[in-house]
Amino acid sequence: MKLTILGAAAGGGLPQWNCGCANCDDARAGRIARMTQSSVAVSVAGERVILNASPDIRAQLDACGLHPAGLRGSPAASVVLTNGDVDHVAGLLSLRESSPFTVHATSATLDILRQPIFRVLNPDHVSQSPIALDQPFQPVPGLTVTPFAVPGKVALYLEEGEPDTALMGEQTVGLKLEADGRTAFYIPGCAAVTGDLLARLDRADLLMFDGTVWANDEMARTGTGAKTGARMGHMAMSGPEGSIACLAGLTGTRRVFVHINNTNPVLQPGSPERAELEAAGWELAHDGMEMTL
Repeated sequence: MKLTILGAAAGGGLPQWNCGCANCDDARAGRIARMTQSSVAVSVAGERVILNASPDIRAQLDACGLHPAGLRGSPAASVVLTNGDVDHVAGLLSLRESSPFTVHATSATLDILRQPIFRVLNPDHVSQSPIALDQPFQPVPGLTVTPFAVPGKVALYLEEGEPDTALMGEQTVGLKLEADGRTAFYIPGCAAVTGDLLARLDRADLLMFDGTVWANDEMARTGTGAKTGARMGHMAMSGPEGSIACLAGLTGTRRVFVHINNTNPVLQPGSPERAELEAAGWELAHDGMEMTL
């Protein structure tokens, strides 16, 4: 099983189009690497699956050399969605040129794809396959995927009033990926680490986990917004209740942070936050990063 990080950033990417924070300025100046929005490619025995279709999907496929094998055709047999966030479904609109592939998602997320704009995905070519929580399926031969609920909230555009940011259900899922006796987990959005989640992750070979913010009040600290990480449905990396502390027991698992917000101080290579992350045994994903299990 080969995994390629197509995009390591959270929604908006790095630099974000409307942001002049220190990280975005440094990315524009070439002092730190640019990042596109969250997506991963998984390859098994010559077949490929895309996890989340980011708005940057066309450029990501090109940058990573994921091209059609012949005159026309999709470089991936399937797209598996973890939620209905714009940064995870908007890329489907760029995959509308009548090449066959299958979209796998929970019924709650497939409901979103029934909006009129997604009719550009010709149903004669692009099929939709509902997936059920805790029920394994094979998007391609040799790869078994099991979706499971993680704490999160509905997509921003579906919010009505104050949402439950730690809702458990079909709106936010993690994915267990199994091939050739190896196991990886992809969890780009998670509001809390529960006991059930810890039990699932035990003895995994690889974990790709939500690294959106370093601190819960990061947006306020950087002057870029008022929402906390928790309000956005993402747990912080740092602190006694952060992901680094909560997942510290996974010492035999390769741990990689994905879905990193443009405000996150870990994007600075010489920062104390990056040093703390690495000292705890974590890696920071970057566009084009390849991992083989």
